[in-house]
Amino acid sequence: MITLKNVTLRRGAKVLLDNASVTLNPGEKVGLVGRNGAGKSSMFALLDGSLHEDAGDYSVPTQWRMGQVAQDMPETEQGATDFVIEGDTRLLAAQSEVAAAEAGNDGDRMAHAYMELQDAGAHDAPARAQALILGLGFKTTELSNPVNSFSGGWRMRLQLARALMCPSDLLLLDEPTNHLDLDALVWLETWLKRFEGTMLVISHDREFLDAVTNVTLHIDAAKLMRYSGNYSKFEDMRAEQMELQQNAFSKQQDKIEHLQKFIARFKAKASKAKQAQSRVKALDRMVKIAPLLAEADFSFEFREPANLPNPMLSMQGVGFGYQAPAEAPAGTPPNVIVRNVSRSVLAGQRIGILGANGQGKSTLVKTVARELQPIGGDITEGKGLNIGYFAQQELDVLRPADTPLEHMITLVRELTAAGKIAGQATREQDLRSFLGNFNFGGDMVKQAVGSMSGGEKARLVLCMIVWQRPNLLLLDEPTNHLDLATREALGMALNEFEGTVMLVSHDRALLRSVCDEFWMVSRGGVAPFDGDLDDYQRYLLDEAKRQREEIKQGSNAANGKAGSKSGGKKSPKTNSNKAPGKSALEAIEAQMGVLNGEGAALESHLSTAVRHSEIAELGKRLKSVNDELKRLEDRWLDLSGKLDTVSA
Repeated sequence: MITLKNVTLRRGAKVLLDNASVTLNPGEKVGLVGRNGAGKSSMFALLDGSLHEDAGDYSVPTQWRMGQVAQDMPETEQGATDFVIEGDTRLLAAQSEVAAAEAGNDGDRMAHAYMELQDAGAHDAPARAQALILGLGFKTTELSNPVNSFSGGWRMRLQLARALMCPSDLLLLDEPTNHLDLDALVWLETWLKRFEGTMLVISHDREFLDAVTNVTLHIDAAKLMRYSGNYSKFEDMRAEQMELQQNAFSKQQDKIEHLQKFIARFKAKASKAKQAQSRVKALDRMVKIAPLLAEADFSFEFREPANLPNPMLSMQGVGFGYQAPAEAPAGTPPNVIVRNVSRSVLAGQRIGILGANGQGKSTLVKTVARELQPIGGDITEGKGLNIGYFAQQELDVLRPADTPLEHMITLVRELTAAGKIAGQATREQDLRSFLGNFNFGGDMVKQAVGSMSGGEKARLVLCMIVWQRPNLLLLDEPTNHLDLATREALGMALNEFEGTVMLVSHDRALLRSVCDEFWMVSRGGVAPFDGDLDDYQRYLLDEAKRQREEIKQGSNAANGKAGSKSGGKKSPKTNSNKAPGKSALEAIEAQMGVLNGEGAALESHLSTAVRHSEIAELGKRLKSVNDELKRLEDRWLDLSGKLDTVSA
């Protein structure tokens, strides 16, 4: 078990833990929670040995293996599958031992080394790695792509897959959901529920914490408090404690009354639809934890829009996608992702946009936000439409050298030049006061944005959007860098917002509490989703199962074809360019079939009572078979890709 007894932990002059004690038992799934700066990441640093306690006693079983997501951005030309396989530290150690034994020509050592290699799962390591990669949202065609060919968010997914590949007794996950969309998040939850070791996770996604944890460890005022149960149970118990203690309840009453008023107002508006009832339950929950919400040191609200056109916009036969790049040959058609959409967006609607990765959610939002041109069809905007757009990459658009105050001054100038100022106060002191509402007070208004955290940058973007008094909010993953308190504040503000909301998010708590209806972007179209988020989660799991079955059936068909004897009639040559390639593919498949059969026979033989003198020879042959299979698989993938290009 993990024990901390009277531990004091400092970082610089700041005391993060002061005489703190807790015990965590083997197999527990622990959510580590607390305000930003409370010491959650430092607690992880203590657990992984990169920080040491300043006083007290701390221990983790010495035999425990630890898995952790590396926080650095990987820079390598190594293929994705090989990169993830290297996360299996036991397998790497076994491979090193085999190499050392072979170099020393030590037969007895080789026998033990090959047995260890077999026990480490060398035979199915590529399959295990690829299952992780596909589960986290990659395509089958990307399994061998170089790591450097992926964007930053996808490389961090590979780091997560690499950590999950590591056989561990203690798994530390620091914000594992940040770069995931909803389908990958659902897959990760399912995987973690099956994990048998001890796990500690830091996350600002309450539904993720509810799904994967059974203990909550709260860091507050440099103390550790252990609660049995997931995050929602922790909130309930802590709210009850605060109520019993009458902790500053006098100054909370106005906030609680305000909460209850808007909850009552929105409950009265809710329809009988499943998603609306789901939202009512989420709002009901706010009443239960009102003391906790009132304690939060950050809240804000969207100001009343200057006008509310109805409909906000209307789409007729619209296509969404990307025009051909300027350097493309003349006549290159656009890349259309979603086609023939005819829908209206009305005043006051709260629409959650669902869909698996790559189906076009962000493309739809970008087009409505005027960032992309529609590909065919018409988008008619209501008179006075004023869009507030939070993009996934919005933080990258901020100017690192500028301060929050300079960002606001520049925004005022740009909107003034465009004639879009709607009566907002624009003096520097007014802008300072407005920034203060978003926790940019004192010297922070003159701090360079580049030195700020992701959460602070996200708050600045929200501040700039709110100042513009939009009547249509387009929010694409707005919570990626927000802590739990700020997510709560955003949910509250969106519920009180008088305009229209279109929301893409993997934060199901936010979707539940804000959205009255859902649109599904799928298979090139947009349609209403008749259900709530629980129904959508079941849909995602069913889709993932269906895709796995298709891959499995395709693999079985290829193996069956490879294992069959040659000599039958060949297919007619329908394309002179493709025929030689198809013949080469068939030859490779035949070789792979033979090697798969030999590998299976060797593994079966090794699992029986074999003499030591035979084990080394069998192990060497098995390694040779697996190496040759890997070479052939790479050749097969390369040749398949070229054939696909010829077909296109």
